[in-house]
Amino acid sequence: MTEVERKFIPSLREGVEVVKMIFFKKLKDYLVSEYPGEEKIYYGMLAGAIINELFGIENSDPKFVDFARANRERINDEFSRLGRQFADLRILLTDALRIHFLCNHQEGLVDGNEEILAGARDCGILLTERDVPLPKGFMQLVYQVGKSYGLIVPQV
Repeated sequence: MTEVERKFIPSLREGVEVVKMIFFKKLKDYLVSEYPGEEKIYYGMLAGAIINELFGIENSDPKFVDFARANRERINDEFSRLGRQFADLRILLTDALRIHFLCNHQEGLVDGNEEILAGARDCGILLTERDVPLPKGFMQLVYQVGKSYGLIVPQV
């Protein structure tokens, strides 16, 4: 990996994290309305588990492992509806997943990448006809959307 790639990959990963924060906020709000009466922490943990499922991330903290195991059916149910419930985020999530995939590939973390994209396609999030984003275009999209959600503050 070149020096430029070593410096650029963390910036792209930060862009992916911004997308995940946006999705977390929208997903959590949706879960609160879908499952009223749960404890406040439940919604955040459920949203986190669904996002981890989408991006192929395994959280090894026993608290999260136990939560995911105990709520596997609900996680799977909500995961299968993502494309319908969050159609407005499909472009953003498609690009973030593909950049995540590219970063993993550049860093030699290729195990499971194909399954991550297949899962995103199967739940209706991944837009297969959409071209793989160029890094600059992805970062511009993240900046615009992140700014609109108040997660990115324009530099003065």
